[in-house]
Amino acid sequence: MKWVTRSHVHVDRVACPWLITRFIDSEAEFLFVPKNQIAETAKRIGAIPFDAPNVELGHKEGKCSFETIIEKYELKDKALLRIAQIVHSADIEDDIDKDKIAEGLEAIAAGYSIRYPNDNENIKEQFHVYDALYAWCRLQVR
Repeated sequence: MKWVTRSHVHVDRVACPWLITRFIDSEAEFLFVPKNQIAETAKRIGAIPFDAPNVELGHKEGKCSFETIIEKYELKDKALLRIAQIVHSADIEDDIDKDKIAEGLEAIAAGYSIRYPNDNENIKEQFHVYDALYAWCRLQVR
């Protein structure tokens, strides 16, 4: 399946492709376009839009897109739910202090954006971070 979101990825727009690839659609293809082209691109190529304004898999009711996707696909893995707390705090500016890991994840996302300005390359490299974070979270929720 094809998925589309805003270009210039940051925390939620890296975490969501990781979540989708690892737990929902292992064959996922991601497109990153300007915000004003998401709806047209999704319609034209039949892609699922995420982490964008006014889409089903976007920010809703105080939740970030990562949390919305977890709910939509009824994922119950406790380690994923722990990652969701971290991603939420790192992605929602007013909540950055609500999780001790969030500021570090925000810093990592900023650093990767500098090192890898190409969105596809960026998420490919950052997936290693989320794989490691998931392993750590699995230990934490045991």
